[in-house]
Amino acid sequence: MPQPSAGLQFGKYKLLERIATGGMAEIYRARMTAVAGITKPVVIKKILPGYADDDAFVSMFINEARIALGLSHGNIAQIFDFGEVEGEYFLAMEWVDGHPLSHVMRRAREKGLSALPPPLAVLVAIDMLRGLAYAHTRLDDNGRPLHIVHRDVSPQNVLLSYEGQVKLVDFGIARARLAGRETKADAVKGKYVYFAPEQARGEALDARTDVFAAGTVLYEMLCGRRPFEGSLQEVLRKICQGDFPRPREWTPGIPPALERILLTAMATSPEQRYQTAQAFAEALTRQLHVTAPDVSPSELGHFMGYLFEPELVDAGRPVQLPREFLTRVGRWSGVPAPPPIPTPPDMPRYGLEHRGEHRGEQRGEPRGDLTTQPLPP
Repeated sequence: MPQPSAGLQFGKYKLLERIATGGMAEIYRARMTAVAGITKPVVIKKILPGYADDDAFVSMFINEARIALGLSHGNIAQIFDFGEVEGEYFLAMEWVDGHPLSHVMRRAREKGLSALPPPLAVLVAIDMLRGLAYAHTRLDDNGRPLHIVHRDVSPQNVLLSYEGQVKLVDFGIARARLAGRETKADAVKGKYVYFAPEQARGEALDARTDVFAAGTVLYEMLCGRRPFEGSLQEVLRKICQGDFPRPREWTPGIPPALERILLTAMATSPEQRYQTAQAFAEALTRQLHVTAPDVSPSELGHFMGYLFEPELVDAGRPVQLPREFLTRVGRWSGVPAPPPIPTPPDMPRYGLEHRGEHRGEQRGEPRGDLTTQPLPP
């Protein structure tokens, strides 16, 4: 399908912009029009035409709809419609006005941060784990556990809104009891650098698999690099052997207690990990209260404004960056805070206010290795 310019009608949705194309599906920013002219921004995910006749892929897509439509949690992007338009299956989901975590980490590098500030990385991880804990404990209509496992927890599938909300997306390869039997092909789906050892070996998976992947994502946020790098075979070997540098080797400022929590989540044996995403989240919450008692969820929104201020300013959306927040970013990251910005008498003392609006992105690009530079003003 060509890139829509003024908008291409697709059932009750108007496709405004293609924002990502994967191997078998494409994602559009779209607008839904309801009665009385009421509109709502949405995301449409639909099968590429070349795969519409692939029964196996269509079955997987329907499985995603079956799982995702039953999930309703503040840390999971809501799927609210599933259907077919002229032979094309689609999902309609919540539009998250922000960026994937992969893009956030790349922009942090461009702003001079070697990694995300530890308290903010922990905040992201806690919300991500809350969404996973909810999915892991869902029941069917008869009260039986669904045993949902995401299996593709990665920075590309964690979205951060400009307000600081954290949303999990893409349960496309998730498994649940209602989804049927797993095939050998299923075992290699997902991004292998975030695989758990049992996933790398093609063994049975459970919620602890997502705990390991969440730990890998937190490692990357804290260290500015992935724990496992190399070719497919090399990475899978390292994962199975637990062969990776300890977090404090890359980032000595990480609190020892936080490193212990992370290493527990990334234990090679599932029995030695946190047994639930909730337990992992609670350990991180306790540690955060000890080492950064002044941090609050609003800091994530400030951080997104700090990282993406140029786009926001250019498009007319208000951005307020408190001076106290900029000072904390420097302290958390171990680099000097920027010099004070002169404030005219008629301006608020918390900083300069800009106006801008940015449409955000639903998917992002892989990031490279991060480097340490002075924090710019």
